[in-house]
Amino acid sequence: MNLDEILRYARGDEPADLLLKNGRVVNVDSGEVIETDVAVVRSRIVGLGDYEADKVIDLDGAYVAPGLIDAHVHIESSLVPPAEFARAVVPRGTTTVVTDPHEIANVLGLDGIRFMFENAKRGPLSMYVMASSCVPATHMETSGATLRSYDLAPFQTDPWVLGLAEVMNFPGVIHGEAEMLEKLRVFEGSVIDGHCPGLSGKHLMAYAAAGIQSDHECTTVEEAREKLRLGMTIFIREATNARNLKTLLPLVTPENHHRICFCTDDRQPADLLDQGHIDYMVRTAIDHGVDPIIAIRMATSNAAAYFRLYDRGAIAPGRRADIIVFRDLQSPAPHLVLRGGRIVARDGALVETDWERTVHPLRSTMNVSWDKLDLTIPAEPGRARVIGVVPDQLVTEQLLEEVRRVDGLAVADPERDILKMVVIERHRASGAIGKGFVRGLGLKRGALASSVAHDHHNLVVIGADDESMLTAGRRTQELGGGMVVAEGSEVKAEVPLPLAGLMSDRSIEHVREQLDAALDAAHRLGSELHDPFMAMSFLALEVIPSLKLTDQGLVDVDKFEIVPLWADAG
Repeated sequence: MNLDEILRYARGDEPADLLLKNGRVVNVDSGEVIETDVAVVRSRIVGLGDYEADKVIDLDGAYVAPGLIDAHVHIESSLVPPAEFARAVVPRGTTTVVTDPHEIANVLGLDGIRFMFENAKRGPLSMYVMASSCVPATHMETSGATLRSYDLAPFQTDPWVLGLAEVMNFPGVIHGEAEMLEKLRVFEGSVIDGHCPGLSGKHLMAYAAAGIQSDHECTTVEEAREKLRLGMTIFIREATNARNLKTLLPLVTPENHHRICFCTDDRQPADLLDQGHIDYMVRTAIDHGVDPIIAIRMATSNAAAYFRLYDRGAIAPGRRADIIVFRDLQSPAPHLVLRGGRIVARDGALVETDWERTVHPLRSTMNVSWDKLDLTIPAEPGRARVIGVVPDQLVTEQLLEEVRRVDGLAVADPERDILKMVVIERHRASGAIGKGFVRGLGLKRGALASSVAHDHHNLVVIGADDESMLTAGRRTQELGGGMVVAEGSEVKAEVPLPLAGLMSDRSIEHVREQLDAALDAAHRLGSELHDPFMAMSFLALEVIPSLKLTDQGLVDVDKFEIVPLWADAG
């Protein structure tokens, strides 16, 4: 709509296309609920109050609020591409997401990012992108692609790209690594997202001084408050394996909440379909004492303002008609969702439309030369560095443990919950393999394998014996990527992920059934974690403390260096 048209309809010179009548508008700008009507023409809200319209929907006192915004999400973690992801989140009230496609970018580079754009086109969800800053995340991994500053620079002119995505290589920023600083210079003046778990003091000062404006990795109120005081915007996260919402809600006050947004980061199908998306975070916040208008503001206008999306985030004249309608302010559950003035979901289901749902072909990405691989670990004197899983968190512990020895080899010890873990390079069939041990996954027998391993997405295999590990790993390659549960020579369950080894070409409901079966199989083998596959996918992410494993070896994240498996026994 041009300005003349907007003014004509706002003045009431002509009937609007749609009038949402007898609603109670949650005004995130004024902080009040107002009984009024909302007039919509094509994609825009043109006015509030007494208007004529060609079509009228009587809301009968239901609440009206802006469409919800996810401030930071990796759509690939839903295990389906954007068009299918939209089927899960739009009926929940999410009308805009800001995604960092660095999962697929680490596998396929610019081709992967283009795939995500193409798949999202003409769908019921507005997908904005932050240009992936860390492909690869660090030099201590092998990824399928490298994106340098000059690769990212053209994205500056793309209207669907808002800035630079989470800068995970915080040591590179703090110590002035040249290529990292060049990426920051390229996006100077744009939105630049952060990722700095546990960073504090002068190192945090340096990170913030570099122009990085947000963080979604806070796990304590104290950490979040320190970052907030330095001018950073805090994205409170509630992912599948990083549940920080309830812990961080005490941070929220009437004085500071305008610098706080909600995000889901990495959320798998069952949680999206059962709990919800940003709507779940809003309801949880209200349940824990946050004022409903403040909770809705953190899910809408705060994110819109941070990302400079000034055309959305409020029910006001001239804004996009991204609207949710719900009956209970204390427990918002949208029963009507409009995106750009069009009804896209009703009563929890996507409305049948002419949205295109195409999945463009991608090349094979599972390249492993098994004859180059040896899973055995020769035993050496002393204790081993062991990754310690922390339930519901991405951070891990660095443990020193005596490991079981058999015939000169270090082997898994499931009775003590010490399992063998390997990360196998799968992009170039180089034969690179990192070997170590992990405690906290809980398997008593068998093995799990997955081609989802943040952020390089090499093949990660964890198990109680080598035969099970080889069975699971080989089957994952045969599938073209995916998640596999095996015991001995038998495959117990599998989730094929043929799109870059990250996503399925089936419906999210079908993927959920497959994943549920795989989780059940993992639980029967002894794991008690909510989602052991999500947990293991982050055990290879060497930018989150404290000990991780990549195809290059064990990484002490606190020291930001590769360390030997065997430590001094003293």
